[in-house]
Amino acid sequence: MQAIKFRAAIAAVALAAFVAVPAASAKGGDAPVTEAQLADHIRILASDAFEGRAPGTEGEDRTIAYIVGEWAKAGLEAVPGSTTPWLQPVPFVETQALSGTAKFKVGGRDFALANDGIILSGRDPSVSLSGVPAVFVGYGVDGAGKVNADVKGKLAIMLFDNAPFGDKLPRYRERRQMLADAGASAVLVIATDAVPWTTLRESAGAKAMRLASAKPGAPVSGFLSPEAADALLKKAGQDGGAVREAAKSPDYKGAALPVTADLAAQSAIRPFASNNVIARLPGAKPDGKAVLFLGHWDHLGICEPEGAADRICNGAVDNASGIAVLIEVAKRLGSGVRPDRDIYFMATTAEEKGLLGAHYFADHPVVPLSDITVALNVDTISISPRGTPVATIGRGKPAYDAIVREAATKLGRKLDDDGEADAFIQRQDGWALGAKGVTSLMVGGSFSDMKLLEAFLGSDYHTAADNFSDKIPLGGAAEDADLHVALGRAFADVKSWPGK
Repeated sequence: MQAIKFRAAIAAVALAAFVAVPAASAKGGDAPVTEAQLADHIRILASDAFEGRAPGTEGEDRTIAYIVGEWAKAGLEAVPGSTTPWLQPVPFVETQALSGTAKFKVGGRDFALANDGIILSGRDPSVSLSGVPAVFVGYGVDGAGKVNADVKGKLAIMLFDNAPFGDKLPRYRERRQMLADAGASAVLVIATDAVPWTTLRESAGAKAMRLASAKPGAPVSGFLSPEAADALLKKAGQDGGAVREAAKSPDYKGAALPVTADLAAQSAIRPFASNNVIARLPGAKPDGKAVLFLGHWDHLGICEPEGAADRICNGAVDNASGIAVLIEVAKRLGSGVRPDRDIYFMATTAEEKGLLGAHYFADHPVVPLSDITVALNVDTISISPRGTPVATIGRGKPAYDAIVREAATKLGRKLDDDGEADAFIQRQDGWALGAKGVTSLMVGGSFSDMKLLEAFLGSDYHTAADNFSDKIPLGGAAEDADLHVALGRAFADVKSWPGK
């Protein structure tokens, strides 16, 4: 009943917004997006009233209502034929670790590992495993991207860092799942020095999410601190540094350890649904091809414990800024000369949990993926000032690169071709669509100036400090918004772009 009322409320918001604000006509080109316009949206979306925009909360309801209202003002409409207008429900399972214990035997003798060196969680409400043999699997995959050891019924101990061999090998979450699929009873990941162990431990009680349709993980999973892992390996007759070095070979087959483990974990499990928000701007001359703009609406919600001065991770830069840009781009394309092709706009859920909303759309598209000529993802866009060169994540297809170059050049922008942005290709929603064959680009200045981006990633990123303030540089975001308007028009033009 609550879901029905929510959808009815969304429909009412959309209708009121559409009636109240008629589409404006634009003569003489699209009006530039201003910093003030972006600031207005970010200030609202990143306010405490939205509670950090966590999926499955009242903050989600408020976020969706705002996005739908603004997109309706822009002239967008619900996707025809949808049973849930404006929304694509995405079913999830949420897991929160409550407690966990681990007891090890090395060579048949008890070996105590410091409690603060291990984090455990269970797949089910209560899991208990006894006498599980351990194997160190390095990165868990070989150079061909296949599981590199026999892990069935075993505890697989895996390195977190990306493998230093192979081409586009899976990241740690995917490798962990591959080990589970191969029958591992438990998977422990050796944490990387790049993530402080104290930070990882503090997040141990956080709520993890997976798609309800996803394959189940191993019955028990978790993390070992580098120090705890080295202590266990040393007791097992292995040198931590030496096995890490051996694991760098694409032919590494893992190492069985004289270790068994008794593992137990208790967790709280909650199934629920969140939503992607999807709308369409009908084209003036539709030809069966479409442009898709997307960006994630979600953030981390209430992320700090009781008593903290600021408990809410508001996500102003990540990614209220991206949604602000999508709103203003929609308003330009909806009120100016109508583009030839249909243009879809999507605000995804659960990007912060592993691109889950985007993956769900890729598996359950409301428009055939083969019809999408390009997907343009907008994320963490308020990083750089005006005049920053344009970088492209996903570049490498000459025809697409030429469109980006032409649009940027017409706006007086320079291109950044140094390739540094390529490192982020798997960390954004476009990756989920690219894996299905959709050409997906992330274009703009934020991933051009690595010093500015790394400064954000090393400070306010994913903390309660990512709030709206005057210190957020919106000049580059406004320029990037104008660039996306131009790209939308270029890719939707049936004459200049054949819709590959």
